[in-house]
Amino acid sequence: MRPEKLTDDQIREELKGLLGWSLENGKLHKEFVFKDFVGAFGFMTKAALHAEKMDHHPEWFNVYNKIRVDLMTHDAGGITTNDVALAKALESIK
Repeated sequence: MRPEKLTDDQIREELKGLLGWSLENGKLHKEFVFKDFVGAFGFMTKAALHAEKMDHHPEWFNVYNKIRVDLMTHDAGGITTNDVALAKALESIK
């Protein structure tokens, strides 16, 4: 079953519990900074395992110790509870 797109009010409410996350271009957005490339790559490895288990994959971009993450559910045309759950999972492993 495909998750439904959250309303703007629901997204604002969810963002209250996601420290450092924002809404950017219709996506949940956060930039993570690590000590070095190994720290960033380790995070991406752990995150990939969570994402694969959830069958919900992030858009991300890495340069050295920085990772830019954007989350949205393309099938739903916006942010869903899956995106919020993945953001929370990423927070738990950083």
